[in-house]
Amino acid sequence: MRSLRRGLLQWTLGALAFGSIVLVLVAYVFVLDEMNEVLDDNLREVAAAVGRYHAEGQAFPAISQATQPRMRAPDQSDLVTRVWRRDGQPVSVPDSAFAFQFRPEAGARRATLDGVEWRTCTVIEGDFVVLAAQRTAARQEMAVEAASKLLLPLLVLALMIAGLLVLALRRGLHPLHEATAQIAQRNALTLEPIEGAEMPRELQPLVGAFNGLMDRLAAAFALQQRFVADAAHELRSPVTALRLQIGLLEHTHDAQSRAAAFHDAREGIDRLQRMVEQLLQLSRAEPGGDDDIGMQQVDLDQLVRDTVSEHAAAASLRKIDLGAAAASKTSVLADPYELQVLLNNLVRNALHYSPGGSKVDVSTAIVDGAPVLLVTDNGPGIPHAERARAFDRFFRGEGLHVREGDPAGSGLGLAIVRSIAERHGATVSLHDGPQHTGLEVRVRFGAPTRHDRSAAKPE
Repeated sequence: MRSLRRGLLQWTLGALAFGSIVLVLVAYVFVLDEMNEVLDDNLREVAAAVGRYHAEGQAFPAISQATQPRMRAPDQSDLVTRVWRRDGQPVSVPDSAFAFQFRPEAGARRATLDGVEWRTCTVIEGDFVVLAAQRTAARQEMAVEAASKLLLPLLVLALMIAGLLVLALRRGLHPLHEATAQIAQRNALTLEPIEGAEMPRELQPLVGAFNGLMDRLAAAFALQQRFVADAAHELRSPVTALRLQIGLLEHTHDAQSRAAAFHDAREGIDRLQRMVEQLLQLSRAEPGGDDDIGMQQVDLDQLVRDTVSEHAAAASLRKIDLGAAAASKTSVLADPYELQVLLNNLVRNALHYSPGGSKVDVSTAIVDGAPVLLVTDNGPGIPHAERARAFDRFFRGEGLHVREGDPAGSGLGLAIVRSIAERHGATVSLHDGPQHTGLEVRVRFGAPTRHDRSAAKPE
């Protein structure tokens, strides 16, 4: 299992180790540079001193192993001098191990002798040219030794920082443990938010997101409970009616009475079936209820014509003039099944509440560059005071009256319409019908994929 504390320790200690290595390397470079400056000055002083002794005629042997047999390899810290006259004649016979090339120019330079790198300094004193040399490796070893002395203090410092970091992490992660404990105490019945006022600033976004989730869950559970309670209440009436009608069938022996009871029972079953279908439609239309929707281009004009054709027979039985006005040439990206359910509910509501001899129009239009579905009737409409609640589940306002003999609606049609519209990024609004009579329902979508700019706009 991944550990945040272990990860922080690994990254921090890794950064400390890398920084220590870089620090030692930088120290080595700086120490070597300083040593080169100091030791180059020493070489210059040695060469100048040897030159002055020779120029004054004193017997000063060159610092070399040339005048005695060599029984061992020269040590890397050896300091070697060579003396020539200005014409290049050596003052002494050099050992083959120190046969440096004669250079009459004064100054410090690098030289390679038998594959070994040297730092040399040449000084001219009178008639003598003196060279003092030291192996570069000796200086590098001294620089390494000086830089390596930093390793132990850095190791101790890294261990101290690691210990302090462990303590800091324990103390710093304590609020997270408190938040975890508070979350562990929550269940489906206790969705109170976490107390985040005393939490560190870094945990505030997490606590805020969790509290927001708790609020949304509480609202969803409350909505679900209300929905179940309303559904149970609404289903109780048709089920009770069916029970009574079955009881009448059991005790009725007259053929005419039995036929009337069968008719009432069939209507009750139809109403119950219709309500169950609408409940299923509403559960699918809820946000998150069925995320696997098939989005495709839907021709709104064709949708209107198909819907009007489907409900033409029912409208004719009710003596209602149902017409289509689809000339917007508009398509939207949507689920065709859900748009069909949306429009079916609007048309069915209009037919259900409009009296005989009424007129219901289903049309499309372009309003401010956006496609709109419109269902207009000249029925009783919905009072302005009740329009805000018209989209609530199971709401049937006092101002809504159905045709005589028709069963009352379930109050789910507009709730289904709004849920489907919201899933497609559309809005639903209620307006007065023509001549301020009846009702006009507008479903406004986003920008269309294609439309006719000359399409008529509703007033």
